[in-house]
Amino acid sequence: MSDHDVETVLDEMLPAMMRNRHVDRKLEQALLDQGLNPILARVYAARALASISDAKPSLHDLLRPEALAGIEQAVDLLYFSIQQRKKLLVVADYDCDGATACAVALRGLRMMQARVDYLVPNRSVHGYGLTAEIVALAMKHPRLGKPDLLITVDNGIASHEGIEAAAAHGVPVLVTDHHLPGDSLPPAQVIVNPNQSHCQFPSKHLAGVGVMFYVLLALRRRFREQDPQHAAAQAGLQQLLDLVALGTVADLVKLDRNNRALVDAGLKRMREGKSQAGIKALMSVSGRHAPQLEVADLGFAIGPRINAAGRLKDISLGIECLLTDDANEAERLARELDAINRERQRMQADMQQQALEALPTLAAEGPSLVVFSDSWHEGIVGLLASKLKDQFHRPTLALAPSADPQLLRGSGRSMPGLHLRDALDWVSKQSPAILVRFGGHAMAAGFTIRRESLKAFDILFARAVSAMTDPEQLEPIVWTDGSLDPSWLREDWIQSIQEAIWGQGFPAPLFQDQFEVMSQHSLADKHLKVRLQAEQGHKLDGIAFGRREPFERRIRAAYRLQLNRWQGRQSLQCVLEHVEAL
Repeated sequence: MSDHDVETVLDEMLPAMMRNRHVDRKLEQALLDQGLNPILARVYAARALASISDAKPSLHDLLRPEALAGIEQAVDLLYFSIQQRKKLLVVADYDCDGATACAVALRGLRMMQARVDYLVPNRSVHGYGLTAEIVALAMKHPRLGKPDLLITVDNGIASHEGIEAAAAHGVPVLVTDHHLPGDSLPPAQVIVNPNQSHCQFPSKHLAGVGVMFYVLLALRRRFREQDPQHAAAQAGLQQLLDLVALGTVADLVKLDRNNRALVDAGLKRMREGKSQAGIKALMSVSGRHAPQLEVADLGFAIGPRINAAGRLKDISLGIECLLTDDANEAERLARELDAINRERQRMQADMQQQALEALPTLAAEGPSLVVFSDSWHEGIVGLLASKLKDQFHRPTLALAPSADPQLLRGSGRSMPGLHLRDALDWVSKQSPAILVRFGGHAMAAGFTIRRESLKAFDILFARAVSAMTDPEQLEPIVWTDGSLDPSWLREDWIQSIQEAIWGQGFPAPLFQDQFEVMSQHSLADKHLKVRLQAEQGHKLDGIAFGRREPFERRIRAAYRLQLNRWQGRQSLQCVLEHVEAL
């Protein structure tokens, strides 16, 4: 079983309502007329795309950097800092987006002959973001010494105290971030964040790595205009697109048109064998092959191995893996990251089992879940929240102890219809003493609360969810792309699905049909292998990952198609995601 299936499997296939997406037939015909095959034409039309350029945007379609608020001031600051050989220090976040953003910043700025190094907080020791403690460490950086400029990547928009501390040392801060700002902006020298209220950048969904990449694009343009002989004017920023793609997918930002263009370009480089040495090594340890790499492999195989370092150890391991050009060093670091990820999987499974044992009846109770155990690890509670959210179809918060015995640190995952950071903001406004700090996105957020406030927090969060959602939004609905026409079962068309860019906010195709189960048997007592015959008469091999109990004779299934490659052979199979007996 692949890492994708390990990460997505649930203990049981839960009942859900299956509904077909609406397909605009005019859009579908327009896409057919432009040369798309019928299966992609229907799927893209159901996602309101009108042209091949919408379906497959290229780098030529990228939004221009000029619309980003603060971008010209950021370029001014970096341009003169490089020219004057000032010491730049990148302060990163400890997840995959932060690690890739850090690697993009260092690789890109070094191409431009900047003096630059990095510093990243430890999740358990320092907490999140540019804190005053991190600033104190930055002022005595072991390799760089006291920096002349701090550059945050994937953090900083909430770092009021840290930026004030840097100012006290006479060091300006350039914030590059994508998280939602609070009620007031920190006193940074410059802020580049598309989610500032006054920013006119059309896409609000850039990941932290995407924001930093845009800053580099604008900086290179400045050098081309004002100092075309400088090495920065010829910086090969396209070499960073694999990192941009990885961080964008791993951070679960919406894959809008702009992000799909970035991810597609980065994925093409990976498939062509043009990845960084570290990404190649991570592909190898996760059993992936460059020519067949898919978007899901970034999110479920490569990304988690980098994230695991930030969750359990030190994200510097992941950053160093992405920075090295030495293949042997990359392989050593990738193996270490793989071992950490295996430990993360074991710990996560234990935590999930404990949570399920403590929540035997909560699937139908209340609009939200808040879970806590003194034995849990704070670096894994976000993954636990994600699993419970999927299983119970409720916005979920999971908490663990922090280094401060008076505080608990938590992470949450939401669902369409509830903006999680806004829900936490609602709680904060109702009871300002409960939340010590919080931040994040619509679908994911991190927070710290006082231990004695846990019960009150649980109650208030449930009220927030009730106030901000309709009951039907909590119903488990599986949206599908309808019944599959048997004539579409062509390997080249299925290959076109696998090669396309799917992800958060742009879901991969999921089809729905009724089947007769012709045969079924267990694989390793973990999964169910089946032979199916559809009502239309065609037959399909299928697999239900994580399923042990046999199916009824007749079923309705929501499934995705894939080309299964095993021992040099390729065959078509369907992966059963949701099944109900008929």
